[in-house]
Amino acid sequence: MTEEWLFVDTGDQSAAFNMAFDEALLNWVHQGKLKPILRFYGWKPAGLSLGYFQKTKNRINIDAAKSHGFDIVRRPTGGLAVLHDNELTYSVVISEAHEKMPSSITAAYKVLSMGLLEGYRKLNLQASLAEPKNIPGKSGTAVCFEEPSWYELVVDGRKAAGSAQTRQKGVILQHGSIPLEIDDEVLFHLFEFPNERIRERARKAFGDKAVAINQVAQSPFSLTEVKQAFKEGFEKGLDITLTPYEPDKELLEEARQLALEKYNNPEYNFSR
Repeated sequence: MTEEWLFVDTGDQSAAFNMAFDEALLNWVHQGKLKPILRFYGWKPAGLSLGYFQKTKNRINIDAAKSHGFDIVRRPTGGLAVLHDNELTYSVVISEAHEKMPSSITAAYKVLSMGLLEGYRKLNLQASLAEPKNIPGKSGTAVCFEEPSWYELVVDGRKAAGSAQTRQKGVILQHGSIPLEIDDEVLFHLFEFPNERIRERARKAFGDKAVAINQVAQSPFSLTEVKQAFKEGFEKGLDITLTPYEPDKELLEEARQLALEKYNNPEYNFSR
């Protein structure tokens, strides 16, 4: 008998609310109020999320992001900057003590990434998990999709999904970006480079390192089709059954307060 997890699709939300809701889920799992939960969400307006430890000075072009109308938010997880636009974003929140979860961070990535792998397979895309020997040297840029990390998803040798993880209060939060389309010209306007020649060279090289679903699909998939594929993919990859969850009013209020006090706060978002 497969284990029952919860599933919630919160739709398109602001960048601050998205990060706040993931943190609120972490708190509720810690308190024993929720089973393991898979969340799908989107961003409106599109948002640029920064890794928790990522520096912004001389790395992120904040004015360019604002000129495009993008929100900027700092994630509770590590990693590099991600532009969230034309994508499916997911999060998984689960106790570290859960029997499916290895104590090693990279091993836990591998377990959770099986859900992503099966999602791509549901779309008839030949994805694989990046292994350490296949991971190129660090590029030194601030762009997340420049290179895959341990057990991230690769299609045709290019990074297809970016994920990040944190462990707090005995709970694992892993969330990530599954792009349907990538606008690399807009993306590379959001980062600082010594000059335009280097920016353009980096942008052109990016196409060999990252790929979106509809770049490799025989015909474009809708967001609805992608959601269904990855929902089924998580069920198969993790051997679980997903049960719809309607967020409690208290959970929503906690998320709204976190968004207001923390994730909308420039002191938090631009502290580095």
